[in-house]
Amino acid sequence: MAVDAPWGFPNPATPPGSSTYYSIRFAPAGVRDDLAAVTAWRDQVRGVLTEVSDPGVARAKLQWWRDELLRTQVGEPRHPLSQALGPVMARHRLPAQGFLDMADQVQADLDGDQPADSAALEGACERDLGALFELLARCQWQETPVCLASARALGGFCAQVYLIRDSGLLRRRGRAFLPADRLAAAGLSADALALPEAADRLPGLLAGAAAAALACRDRRAGEAGLPVALRVRGRILAALLEALESEGFDLAQRRVGLTPLRKLWLAWREAWRGGV
Repeated sequence: MAVDAPWGFPNPATPPGSSTYYSIRFAPAGVRDDLAAVTAWRDQVRGVLTEVSDPGVARAKLQWWRDELLRTQVGEPRHPLSQALGPVMARHRLPAQGFLDMADQVQADLDGDQPADSAALEGACERDLGALFELLARCQWQETPVCLASARALGGFCAQVYLIRDSGLLRRRGRAFLPADRLAAAGLSADALALPEAADRLPGLLAGAAAAALACRDRRAGEAGLPVALRVRGRILAALLEALESEGFDLAQRRVGLTPLRKLWLAWREAWRGGV
C-alpha cells in the first residue's frame, strides 16, 4: 500500500538532487514510499533545531513529536505525516525506540551537549542518522543483529561527514561538533573555536575528524548485506568526504558539496556493483 502524498517519494525530506533522494531512488520501487515517510519523520524532528528560535518552544515542539509517536502507535495520530507513517510502522514492525533515539539526539543538541570524546561523538551520531539507517534497514527486511548494527554504524559515519561539511556554520552558531578532548588537545574550547581568529585552526581539526570518521567506519560499518539504499548513501557521503579533503577542509566560510550528476553517477555505480 503506497504512502499518501505529500509524504510518499519524493517528499520535502527527499528532494530531487539530494543524497537522500538518490539513495531511495535506487531502492526497490515497492519500498520507496515507506523509506521516504520514515525519513520525513527525522526531517520534521531535526527541523526543530533550525526552525524554532525560542528554546522553550523548541523543547515543547520536540515533546509534541514524542507524544505524537505514541499516539501513532495506538492508532490515534494527528499529523498527516503520522497518519501516513502509522501503516509503515505496522507493516515493518518498526520499534518506537529508533524514532525516540533521533528525538533524544535533537534534545541533546538543543541542550548544547558537547561529546566528551570520540566514543561519545560516535554515539551521538548513531542516535541520529544511525537510528534512521537502522529503521530503513528494517523497512527492507534486514533484521539480523549484524545487519542492524552495520546499518547504525554506517549512519553514524554519514552523520560525522555532515558535521564536517557543516562545520563552518555550526562553528559560527556556537554548536558543538567536535569532542571536547580533541579540542583540549589543540589548546581550544568550543567557545574559543567560535571566535573569528580561530578560523585558521579549523582545517587541521577537521582533518583529524575525517580520519576518526573513516576509522570508525572501517572498524564497525561493514556494508556487506546492507540494502542498496544505505550503501548508496554511504558511498555518496564517502565521496563527499573526499571532496572536503581535496579542498583542504577550508570550510570556515563556505560549504562544499557534490553536484546532483556526481551523486547520480555514484548511486548508479553502487547499485550496479552490489545489487539491491
